[in-house]
Amino acid sequence: MKKLYVYHANQDDPKKCTAKKLARFGLVRIVNRLGKIPKNAILLSPFSKKALSPEDKKFGSIAAIDCSWKDAEKLFSKIKNKNTRSLPFLLAANPTNYGKPAKLSTVEAMAAALYILGEEEHARLLLSKFKWGEVFLKLNEMPLEDYRNAEDSNGVIEAMKAYLE
Repeated sequence: MKKLYVYHANQDDPKKCTAKKLARFGLVRIVNRLGKIPKNAILLSPFSKKALSPEDKKFGSIAAIDCSWKDAEKLFSKIKNKNTRSLPFLLAANPTNYGKPAKLSTVEAMAAALYILGEEEHARLLLSKFKWGEVFLKLNEMPLEDYRNAEDSNGVIEAMKAYLE
């Protein structure tokens, strides 16, 4: 089971913060400085040129940044991590961004990463803490399966193209 870390920027409504809820259940570790993210962790970044794929199973942990979408580019530009990976095309199921492509909450991003890396039960555990969690998996069932079955980043990108056409 992968260790999960979240750098929390305190930019969103605390009542809607999925990362803090996961931390209350002991499912993620919140770090208060970017430097506390393990160097050998996969860092989920919407700005990474490389897509997350099953070839990334070798990493023992996953890290995410919980910040406002409007500040994301500025914050991610400060991060120096060679293990950044972007998630492929997925639809959000969270109440704030339901149905919007790529506007995932932290729990959705973490669960998608776990699913793609073959940790479906771990992904389901995270999502089970939210009323809408199972909806995320149903909404993205086919793409998540295709991404999980890809060999590498290029395979994930090829699979993703089918959903963008």
